Amino acid sequence: MSTNKQWDVNKALAVASLFHFLSSAGNACVIPFLTLYFRQLGLTAPLVGIIIGIKHLISSLWAPLCSYFAKSHRKRKVLITGSLLCSVGTGLLLTLVPPLSKNVMYKYCNISQQSSTTDISVMSGKPPLTSSAFQELFTFTDIASSMNAINEMIQELETLTSNETPIHRLEKETKTPEVGLLNVNSNPEKNLSLGGSTEFSLLQTNPHPAGQHQIFLMVLGAVVFWELLAAPLEWMVDDSLYEYLDFVDATDRYGKLWIWSYLGASGGACGITIFVDQLNCFLSAKISRLAVHFYGYAVLITLTLLISVFLPIHVSKKTEHVNKTVKALNLIGSDGRTILSAVTVFLTGVIGSTVQNFLFWQMQDKGSSELFMGVSVAVGLIAEIVLYVFKSKLLRALSSSGTVALSLSCLSAQLLYYSFLWNAWSVLPIQMLCAFSNGALWWAVNMLVDDVASPGTERALHIVLQGLSYGCGASLGSFAGGFVVSHFGLAVLYRACSISLALWLILFLIVQSKLPRQKKINYSRLLAADPSDESDSDEEKERDWLVKAMKDENFSRNW
Repeated sequence: MSTNKQWDVNKALAVASLFHFLSSAGNACVIPFLTLYFRQLGLTAPLVGIIIGIKHLISSLWAPLCSYFAKSHRKRKVLITGSLLCSVGTGLLLTLVPPLSKNVMYKYCNISQQSSTTDISVMSGKPPLTSSAFQELFTFTDIASSMNAINEMIQELETLTSNETPIHRLEKETKTPEVGLLNVNSNPEKNLSLGGSTEFSLLQTNPHPAGQHQIFLMVLGAVVFWELLAAPLEWMVDDSLYEYLDFVDATDRYGKLWIWSYLGASGGACGITIFVDQLNCFLSAKISRLAVHFYGYAVLITLTLLISVFLPIHVSKKTEHVNKTVKALNLIGSDGRTILSAVTVFLTGVIGSTVQNFLFWQMQDKGSSELFMGVSVAVGLIAEIVLYVFKSKLLRALSSSGTVALSLSCLSAQLLYYSFLWNAWSVLPIQMLCAFSNGALWWAVNMLVDDVASPGTERALHIVLQGLSYGCGASLGSFAGGFVVSHFGLAVLYRACSISLALWLILFLIVQSKLPRQKKINYSRLLAADPSDESDSDEEKERDWLVKAMKDENFSRNW
């Protein structure tokens, strides 16, 4: 390869790395916190699960289809630019959706601020309610004095929530005045019970079903529109870059771009939460501070748009994309090991979606601030990058099957741990296991399917498995997870997922031990091997093995 071409490759990789860094940072500002935002809008767990499930389903079906048409019509550059530009605007649409009740938003915001010992302040400038006020309340020994203090706090709450939404105003007109406030006339002992927790029943509301359905439809429409525009972006960029590197014979340098994505996501998640934690509960009368996540996303995606101008766009004349995908699907259904791998990644996608959707709900219920949530995201990603240094040693020591078993064990332990969270920061130590439950799992699965893949179908096979996990599996997990949370709670959901994964691990080991230990010929590896690394005797043994394998191999398979 000439010096000029080498320089072009380095430049292309530098631009692609910066693109992935900024786009991942922008996505990390908002994607992990979407369900948290939906919760503060007043949506229940089943409705949130439906929204996220449809989001995953659109991504898994629409993104590859749009990427294919962009390539076949040679419109990648236009669609990449359009996707970035339009996704900024559609993402901001969600900030315009009004909350069902400001009481709900105050409730979750107050829990987080009490955890970080931050005083609660509001846009009206009135003195906030703090946990010390509750502590002083319960120092009264006289019941009458306690009731007077409660009445004063109720009046203060009415003043703080004077800027209420039309839906909540209608609700107050049609219901008794005690809805959403502490009813001092019914059962004082029940109302004053704290149970040693930072979660207070003072601001609990009974949302109006009609208003909740209206908000659900508005959020669903915005998310669907956003996903249709933003989902194909990563596919188009990755396909274009890979084809460019394939054209200049440098595909071996494609595999480490994910590190820049992880670094960007870590910085984006931590940076935005540090900033948001310094803000009041509301930026204005109707805009929650969580809207800042979308503003950060808009800024970073705009910077990504500027970088996209320099992305290398290679116009390939090959039309093998669909054929390779069909080959990959046929291969998954024709080999026992690939079937086992497909079921494993599908199951981890189903279960992993419960962590992505509702872990921050669990942390919020324990009084966690958003900073701890952002740090938990960064810890998992950085741990995976660190483990990547030992990837070869890990796979060599445990083999691909052993590494999959270790990964499933770690994920099962994580889920069980999540069900017993006891305070705001307790999730941070267990996040280091993400290096095994996610990173090592995919390294092992990719290594396993590479051993049985036909030449040129490796990447297509990886993409199909990722779509099966992050698309179909995550969609099903989101639909089911929301209803489980609604009926049984978060702790039961995580324990059930942990037990299910442990049972699959046992079945995986049993089935794996029964499968024949046959390794197909990977011709691309043989051609890429360096003959100087082997001795003459090794070469002779390899040649004998190859001849024997070619005799036994059935080449009559039609792809």
